[in-house]
Amino acid sequence: MNCWRAQQWALQICIRLASYVLFVIAFFVSAMTANGQEISLVGIYQGSELTAAANHLGQGGYELSGGTKVSFDKWYHSKWIDMRFEMLTQLSDDFGLLWGASTGQRAEKVRIDPGVKLGFILQKRPTPSTTLSLTVSSILGGNLTERPCTADYGAVGGFHTVNCRLAASQLRPSDTLKYMTNLEPSRWKLAGC
Repeated sequence: MNCWRAQQWALQICIRLASYVLFVIAFFVSAMTANGQEISLVGIYQGSELTAAANHLGQGGYELSGGTKVSFDKWYHSKWIDMRFEMLTQLSDDFGLLWGASTGQRAEKVRIDPGVKLGFILQKRPTPSTTLSLTVSSILGGNLTERPCTADYGAVGGFHTVNCRLAASQLRPSDTLKYMTNLEPSRWKLAGC
């Protein structure tokens, strides 16, 4: 339980840090806009590969000893889907900064943390009709974390912390925790043409 509280505390600090970083970026962006730098919206997106993974975790269910069916959907379905925005601050004809953020999403047993995206675009024109470009970006934060359940195995088995999706499996309760899903987004993106 103390480990879970420490993780929650660390996550809150990361979210606050990301908020401060975005505030500082917004401050510099407004200063750059005042100096004639051009800022463009690259895109607004809903969902990601981690959203798809979280949805996949919510598929299926199990049956209690009394015959009651339990769906995973109620634990893994989020009312808010992760939203991301990406901006480009053009610093010169051939160089720009990519930046953005994501909101994350949360359900009872799975969470996608908010994230910050930073990167750059570099272009060169070797001939008037040819443009070479290099895009490098990275995502900070944005991890998917699955949370455990407490299962009641009756008078013989007692209460145990388990992977919710495997609580009714043949595995020992402690062994189910090895299969908890913890994923990171694609951290680095490198594109050229």
